[in-house]
Amino acid sequence: MTDTRSEGDAARRLLELLAAGASGEELARVPADSGTRQLAMDIRRTLDAHSRREAELTALFATASDLARLRDLDAVLRSIVRRARMLLGADVSYLTLNDDSGDGSTYMRVTDGSASALFQQLRLGAGEGLGGLVAQTARPYATRDYPNDERFDHTGPIDRAVNDEGLIAILGVPLSLGERVIGVLFASERRPRSFSPDEVALLSSFADHAAIAIDNARLIEESTAALAELEEANKTIKAHHESLARAQEAHDRLTELVLGGADVPEIAAAVASVLGGGIVVCDADGAELGRSGGRRPPVRALSRAIAASRAAGKAIAEGDMWVCAVMAGPQLLGSITLTGRPELSDADRRLFERAGVVTALLLLLRRSAAEAEDRVRGELVADLLTAPERDPATLLDRGRRLGVDLTAPHAVLTLHAEGISRARLASVAARRAALAGVFAEQVVMLVATDRPGELARRTASELTASLGRPVTVGAAGPAAGPTELARAHAESVRCVRALLALGRHGHGAAPEDLGFVGLVLSDRTDVATFVRSTLGPVLDYDSARGTELLRTLRAYFAAGGNLTRAKDSLHVHVNTVAQRLERIGSLLGADWQQPDRALELQLALRLHTLAGGDRSVLGGMAGE
Repeated sequence: MTDTRSEGDAARRLLELLAAGASGEELARVPADSGTRQLAMDIRRTLDAHSRREAELTALFATASDLARLRDLDAVLRSIVRRARMLLGADVSYLTLNDDSGDGSTYMRVTDGSASALFQQLRLGAGEGLGGLVAQTARPYATRDYPNDERFDHTGPIDRAVNDEGLIAILGVPLSLGERVIGVLFASERRPRSFSPDEVALLSSFADHAAIAIDNARLIEESTAALAELEEANKTIKAHHESLARAQEAHDRLTELVLGGADVPEIAAAVASVLGGGIVVCDADGAELGRSGGRRPPVRALSRAIAASRAAGKAIAEGDMWVCAVMAGPQLLGSITLTGRPELSDADRRLFERAGVVTALLLLLRRSAAEAEDRVRGELVADLLTAPERDPATLLDRGRRLGVDLTAPHAVLTLHAEGISRARLASVAARRAALAGVFAEQVVMLVATDRPGELARRTASELTASLGRPVTVGAAGPAAGPTELARAHAESVRCVRALLALGRHGHGAAPEDLGFVGLVLSDRTDVATFVRSTLGPVLDYDSARGTELLRTLRAYFAAGGNLTRAKDSLHVHVNTVAQRLERIGSLLGADWQQPDRALELQLALRLHTLAGGDRSVLGGMAGE
């Protein structure tokens, strides 16, 4: 009876210790039969296992809850490997993901506790190593001693990486979404370790949660990327619509300006305001038509850019400027240049090109108006020169309606150019004249000036440079009234013919600029002017000093240039003649003895003699 009571007390004591959570060592010290004590210790181990399992599950669910709150994929992956290492108390944990190429390979994505760069860059082919086998079979694998485990397909790169990291025991479980494996989760030790079935189950359960978290993070990233792309697309569409609306508004504004009669500078100012840069508009010859800010582009660079723009059919960047050829079909009307905007968006470039189209419309309208006005002015020129005496009052009235007072003095210029159409030459000439037109197959200009010779020279130089061809200009006048203007025109025709005959293509002159040739050609001979222009310095010298240079010059020519005969005629020493001739050379120029110049001097001397000896003769010559 006593033994039974003692056994009961021992069993009761063991139950009390179990209820208090005593350890196995404490249970072993209780005096009881071996069967009862062993039963108590088995119960203790079972309770410890349940507690441990409960703690693991608690940690697992806490980890899964944490993963569910993460949205960034990299953050999710880092959290997975860190929690896996904590759950299993491993030295190293890591995660590989399947390659999207479809070849079955996996690559190292994230590690925790790793020190080897070689290991962190590892890639496993399908079925290679422990991880490759897990990814291929979708089953967990564990090894106590990987380097010596023959179950796995050992490769050089894998073994070198594992050895460099110093790993011995490895547990790998699949990251699965349904039937699809997306990667492998690992826990490993740098010493031999046998992973229990509970640890394998724990890591597998965690891997299932981790796979879902990875998939969710990927979906969130994809959704975020899709939303970002959609937002960017919406911004692009909005910007496109805004640019279209802006371009349409600008086009309507520019078109309204053109149709409202705006000139080129106004259009240039409007385009400059829209694009925020400087605008220069030039015609087909490169002459500036209008500008708003900016700078005139270099001629060579502009020509190169216009050619490129014509070939490409769009605006072209040339250095820090943009150039757009202004076209009407295949015909070049001019160019529009944008400065101050070295970089242009597609929308602004298209807007600039639209400005080129509007500029083309403006230039076409200007050309049509100019051609109509040129035609009216050309008809007046033709009627004025054809029959000036028929109805001079009507001619004067037509001139007044065109803003030209034909009773005021005008120089008449006749233009000649090879290889240039008369229409184009007349169009260019009209910009420089009160009236311009084609008469008797020649281009004629009327310009208000009292210096026809100077105007002829300047006009020939400018038009030659502008058109790239020699333009020869003969001038006469000034003249006033239809009859006198017609007479001046005839004289300018003779003058331009003389220039061509003398080989002076591309030059301009009035009769008085041609010396004795002009005297012969002119129907209003001005002998006194010719004599003065030819002998003036000598006449002035004699008058001021009482010398006889003029008489010496006459004697020299009369003696055929022989100094001895000249000194006999003058009754002076030959050295005196030589000194006088030297003085004459300083007054008239070193070329005074050249044939052409000598001929002019001799003619002037003869006319001077006639004027001094018989005024009636000189008067008769002037009146012829």
